[in-house]
Amino acid sequence: MYGATGAEHIRTAHIVVVGLGGVGSWAAEAAARSGVARLTLIDLDHIAESNINRQVHALDSTLGKAKVQAMRERIRHINPCCEVDCIEDFVDEENWPHIFLDDIKPDRKHFAVIDACDQVKAKTAMAAWAIKNEIILISVGAAGGKRLAHRVDVDDLSLVTHDPLLAQMRYRLRRQHGSARVGKMNVMCVFSREPVAQAAATGGVAQEFSHVDALAAQPSAAPKQLDGSLNCHGYGSVVGVTSTFGMCAASWVLNKIAS
Repeated sequence: MYGATGAEHIRTAHIVVVGLGGVGSWAAEAAARSGVARLTLIDLDHIAESNINRQVHALDSTLGKAKVQAMRERIRHINPCCEVDCIEDFVDEENWPHIFLDDIKPDRKHFAVIDACDQVKAKTAMAAWAIKNEIILISVGAAGGKRLAHRVDVDDLSLVTHDPLLAQMRYRLRRQHGSARVGKMNVMCVFSREPVAQAAATGGVAQEFSHVDALAAQPSAAPKQLDGSLNCHGYGSVVGVTSTFGMCAASWVLNKIAS
């Protein structure tokens, strides 16, 4: 699929996956199944019963385990040649990129970051660093409240719609880091063009919000449960969508490394 040279690039690749939830766990598995040489997994959470509906490493047998450790054990059965580094921590503005770079000097051509975390400050720090250092990075938006996997798209941050989390990151990059206000911003993103659907508290018909970018800009106008994060509490998630987000992120990164 990638040609001999492209496949060799993938076999020597190092991919960092930040956040191992309903999106990042699938992205990490896709990378492992594609034969990458090294994965660095970053997350501080432990697997809970509520994760089973959408996270690939969430099973009865892994409840209570650190997500990074459960993912490493799973990858060992898939691709035992893959070197897996586990970092039990959350990324923030202060620790990025030192959280993983202390003993690593990445080869820019065969190195990439998949940002599947749900904190806008962390996402902004990662994106700004990637732009400055010309690092391959893809940032994933919010999958909560989305039901239609075929509406998922990959595009430059400047063209993202229907995603308050990425809208906030775009605003911060422009205001705090001098990113382009016109034209492409050179940050690729996975997002859905489907309006957010928030399930009624009593199980009634879901209510849709088609102007979520506007709501993100005016938080006081948004329903309390629309927090603009990947947190699915309050409006739910569907594995077909969260896994599609993760697969799209991994697919884009693999193609980028192969080329």
